[in-house]
Amino acid sequence: MESTFDVVAEPNRRAILSLLLANECSVGEIGQTLQLSQPSVSKHLRVLREAGFVESRVSAQRRLYRIRPEPLMELDAWLAPFRRYWSTQIDALERHLDQMDDVPIAATTTKGKSPDE
Repeated sequence: MESTFDVVAEPNRRAILSLLLANECSVGEIGQTLQLSQPSVSKHLRVLREAGFVESRVSAQRRLYRIRPEPLMELDAWLAPFRRYWSTQIDALERHLDQMDDVPIAATTTKGKSPDE
Protein backbone atom coordinates (compact mmCIF):
# COMPACT_ATOMS: atom_id res chain seq x y z
CA MET A 1 0.00 0.00 0.00
CA GLU A 2 1.21 3.50 -0.83
CA SER A 3 2.03 6.01 1.88
CA THR A 4 -0.35 8.89 2.55
CA PHE A 5 2.06 11.26 0.83
CA ASP A 6 2.34 9.02 -2.24
CA VAL A 7 -1.44 8.96 -2.46
CA VAL A 8 -1.90 12.73 -2.39
CA ALA A 9 1.22 13.44 -4.48
CA GLU A 10 -0.56 12.29 -7.63
CA PRO A 11 -2.29 15.30 -9.30
CA ASN A 12 -5.37 13.41 -10.52
CA ARG A 13 -6.01 12.06 -7.03
CA ARG A 14 -5.76 15.55 -5.59
CA ALA A 15 -8.20 16.75 -8.25
CA ILE A 16 -10.61 13.95 -7.32
CA LEU A 17 -10.36 14.86 -3.63
CA SER A 18 -10.99 18.52 -4.46
CA LEU A 19 -14.03 17.56 -6.51
CA LEU A 20 -15.40 15.38 -3.71
CA LEU A 21 -15.14 18.28 -1.25
CA ALA A 22 -18.24 19.79 -2.82
CA ASN A 23 -20.43 16.67 -3.00
CA GLU A 24 -20.59 12.95 -3.68
CA CYS A 25 -19.88 11.89 -7.26
CA SER A 26 -20.03 8.77 -9.36
CA VAL A 27 -17.09 7.50 -11.38
CA GLY A 28 -18.75 8.84 -14.54
CA GLU A 29 -19.27 12.31 -13.06
CA ILE A 30 -15.67 12.45 -11.87
CA GLY A 31 -14.39 11.33 -15.26
CA GLN A 32 -16.53 13.83 -17.12
CA THR A 33 -15.64 16.75 -14.86
CA LEU A 34 -11.91 16.00 -14.81
CA GLN A 35 -11.78 14.69 -18.40
CA LEU A 36 -10.35 11.34 -17.33
CA SER A 37 -11.24 7.91 -18.65
CA GLN A 38 -13.47 5.67 -16.55
CA PRO A 39 -10.67 3.10 -16.01
CA SER A 40 -8.31 5.86 -14.88
CA VAL A 41 -10.85 7.28 -12.43
CA SER A 42 -11.60 3.80 -11.09
CA LYS A 43 -7.89 3.14 -10.56
CA HIS A 44 -7.39 6.40 -8.67
CA LEU A 45 -10.52 5.85 -6.58
CA ARG A 46 -9.31 2.37 -5.65
CA VAL A 47 -6.03 3.83 -4.37
CA LEU A 48 -7.88 6.59 -2.50
CA ARG A 49 -10.33 4.06 -1.01
CA GLU A 50 -7.58 1.67 0.10
CA ALA A 51 -5.74 4.57 1.75
CA GLY A 52 -8.94 5.61 3.53
CA PHE A 53 -9.40 8.97 1.77
CA VAL A 54 -12.75 8.10 0.19
CA GLU A 55 -15.63 5.76 0.78
CA SER A 56 -18.53 4.76 -1.42
CA ARG A 57 -22.17 3.97 -1.10
CA VAL A 58 -24.62 2.45 -3.52
CA SER A 59 -27.49 4.62 -4.71
CA ALA A 60 -29.83 2.82 -7.09
CA GLN A 61 -27.50 1.60 -9.86
CA ARG A 62 -24.63 3.98 -9.10
CA ARG A 63 -21.77 3.91 -6.67
CA LEU A 64 -21.25 7.37 -5.17
CA TYR A 65 -17.90 8.36 -3.69
CA ARG A 66 -17.41 10.82 -0.86
CA ILE A 67 -14.40 12.12 0.99
CA ARG A 68 -13.35 10.81 4.41
CA PRO A 69 -11.77 13.60 6.47
CA GLU A 70 -9.70 11.51 8.90
CA PRO A 71 -6.61 10.94 6.69
CA LEU A 72 -6.64 14.60 5.70
CA MET A 73 -6.79 15.58 9.37
CA GLU A 74 -3.70 13.44 9.97
CA LEU A 75 -1.89 15.25 7.14
CA ASP A 76 -3.00 18.58 8.55
CA ALA A 77 -1.64 17.68 11.99
CA TRP A 78 1.69 16.63 10.47
CA LEU A 79 1.91 19.92 8.54
CA ALA A 80 1.09 22.14 11.56
CA PRO A 81 4.70 22.62 12.76
CA PHE A 82 5.76 23.54 9.23
CA ARG A 83 2.97 26.12 9.02
CA ARG A 84 4.16 27.63 12.30
CA TYR A 85 7.73 27.74 10.96
CA TRP A 86 6.71 29.48 7.75
CA SER A 87 4.40 31.83 9.61
CA THR A 88 7.34 32.92 11.77
CA GLN A 89 9.52 33.41 8.68
CA ILE A 90 6.85 35.43 6.89
CA ASP A 91 6.29 37.57 9.99
CA ALA A 92 10.04 38.29 10.10
CA LEU A 93 10.00 39.25 6.41
CA GLU A 94 7.02 41.53 7.00
CA ARG A 95 8.85 43.27 9.89
CA HIS A 96 11.93 43.69 7.70
CA LEU A 97 9.89 45.19 4.87
CA ASP A 98 8.14 47.54 7.30
CA GLN A 99 11.53 48.72 8.54
CA MET A 100 12.63 49.31 4.95
CA ASP A 101 9.54 51.46 4.42
CA ASP A 102 10.63 53.62 7.35
CA VAL A 103 14.08 54.36 5.80
CA PRO A 104 14.10 57.74 3.99
CA ILE A 105 14.54 57.51 0.22
CA ALA A 106 17.69 59.71 0.29
CA ALA A 107 19.38 57.15 2.52
CA THR A 108 18.86 54.41 -0.06
CA THR A 109 20.63 56.22 -2.96
CA THR A 110 24.18 55.28 -3.85
CA LYS A 111 26.80 57.26 -1.96
CA GLY A 112 29.61 59.01 -3.80
CA LYS A 113 27.62 59.86 -6.95
CA SER A 114 26.89 63.42 -7.82
CA PRO A 115 23.26 64.42 -8.38
CA ASP A 116 23.99 64.76 -12.14
CA GLU A 117 24.86 61.08 -12.57
